[in-house]
Order: sequence, then C-alpha cells, then structure tokens
Amino acid sequence: MNRLKRKGGIYLFFMAIPFMVLVFVLSYRPLYGWIYAFFNYKPGLPIGPHNFVGFDNFKMILQDKYALEDIGRVMRNTFAMSLIGLASAPLPMIFAIFLNEIKHLPYRRVVQTLTTIPNFISWVLVYAVAYAMLSVDDGFINRVGIQLGFFKEQIAFLVGRDHVWLGMWLWGTWKGLGWSAIMYIAAIMSIDQELYEAARVDGAGRFTCMWYITIPGLLPTFFVLLILSIASFINNGMEQYLVFQNPMNKSFIEVLDLYVYNQGIAGLNYSYSIAIGMLKSIVSLVLLFLANGISKLFRKESIF
Repeated sequence: MNRLKRKGGIYLFFMAIPFMVLVFVLSYRPLYGWIYAFFNYKPGLPIGPHNFVGFDNFKMILQDKYALEDIGRVMRNTFAMSLIGLASAPLPMIFAIFLNEIKHLPYRRVVQTLTTIPNFISWVLVYAVAYAMLSVDDGFINRVGIQLGFFKEQIAFLVGRDHVWLGMWLWGTWKGLGWSAIMYIAAIMSIDQELYEAARVDGAGRFTCMWYITIPGLLPTFFVLLILSIASFINNGMEQYLVFQNPMNKSFIEVLDLYVYNQGIAGLNYSYSIAIGMLKSIVSLVLLFLANGISKLFRKESIF
C-alpha cells in the first residue's frame, strides 16, 4: 500500500511539472527585469556600467517633493477604491445565495449567464458602451434626459471628477459580480442537503434556511477570499482606470498600477517606474503575511 502511495505521489508530481514551469516562466522569470531599477535605462540601448545609478531611483521616491506628492495622491486613490471593494465584498455571496433560491432552473441559468458574460468583455468595449450611454454629444442618457426634461443641460458623466471612485466601483461590480459569485455557487452545492431537509421538517422557511445554513456554510469561503483581497490591497488593476482616464479626472482615477504605467510606458521613465513596482511588490508581500497572520489568529487556519 505504501509503495502504491509513493508511486501515486510521483505521478502527481510529474503531472504538476508543466504547471510549475508555467508559473516560473510567467511569474518568476520576469523578475529579472528588476535590475533596470538600478540603471538609467533607455529603450533600445544596452545596459552598461556607465549608466548604473544604484539606489538613486529609490531615493527619488523618498526625497523628491513632487514624486512624494504624486505617490501620496495615487496611494489615496488606490486605498479609497480598494476600501470600497472590500466594503462590497459580501455582494457576490449575497447574489449567489439569492440566485440559488430561484427555483425555475431555465430562468436561473439565463440570469447567471447574463451576469457572467460581462467578465469576458474587455474594458475597451466596456468604455465604448459607457461612451455610447453617457457621452456629452451622443450619449443616450443625455439625449433622453434633456428630451424628457430631467436635465437642463448635458452632463459630462465621463469627464467630470465628481464621484469617480463610485463610478469605477459600479462599473467594476457590473463586470465582475456574476463571475465572482461562481465560487460561492459551488460552495452552496457542497452544503449537505440533509441540513435543509431537517430544517424544513422543523418548520424553517427559506430565509431562515439561508440565515442559519447557507450563510454559515459560505463564511469559510468568504473569509479566505476576503483575506486574499486584503493581501492584494494595492493591486487593484490598471485596465479599467486606463480606459476611463482623462485629463479632468486623472487626479482621482490614477491608482498605483496606472501610475507605474504612466511613468514607464507613457512617460518613458522606465527605471523609476520599475522601482515603484518593486516597492509595491514588497508591500503586497508584507500585506500577504499580515493577512495570513490575521487568518491564523481568528480562524486558526493558514491560507498558505
């Protein structure tokens, strides 16, 4: 028996090798690019001793007045949008619970499909939809609002800096709610159905079953996902904010990942942007271990 177990373990190891190679190529091999943070790198030119600057790019982050102001601004935006995301973390779980309560199976499948499809739409197409609905000149909302007398004049929904954080959260929720609920739907399927049958025998209704059976059964999954979200607190993406960015709302929509892109690709300041990215990765690693410590403290379980 032990020999069979050893053989099974060896087979599983060889099956995992392609995935280990993929993780190394996509996640660890690119870390070689961190060396550019210690050089004054210019695209198209080789790296040599003559443009080695050491820790100058890191010192700029801490000593340059304007760099500190920019980092403070983007960190404010990053933390604000991440906190809004954490505050709305129960939404996918709530959506999955109510979706599971739909007894008409074809209707449930239609709802789940329609709410999952937006996850596969690129942010460029999402912005195209937003522009068609909310633009000043040709926006559907502005035209209908003026014709019906709701608006006295056209409103620049996409250009203004007011309510940018709320708007980004709404678009992100619309795009990812159905996809995020899939894991909770799978967790609901794993709950012992005998618990529901016993509760109904005792006279429990649907909301009572949801409160005392479904929600407690989903809480372990919810807390694991929440802790992972805390660990990636400052990694809230770039594509969404890049397509919605404009000169009017840039001061409120530019998050840390977008700032790195604007400095490196758009601003051609590659070495400085890589230094910012390195510090961001270190902070994310610290947050991961902090979240794991919180998990051990309250749940007595580690997430890795």
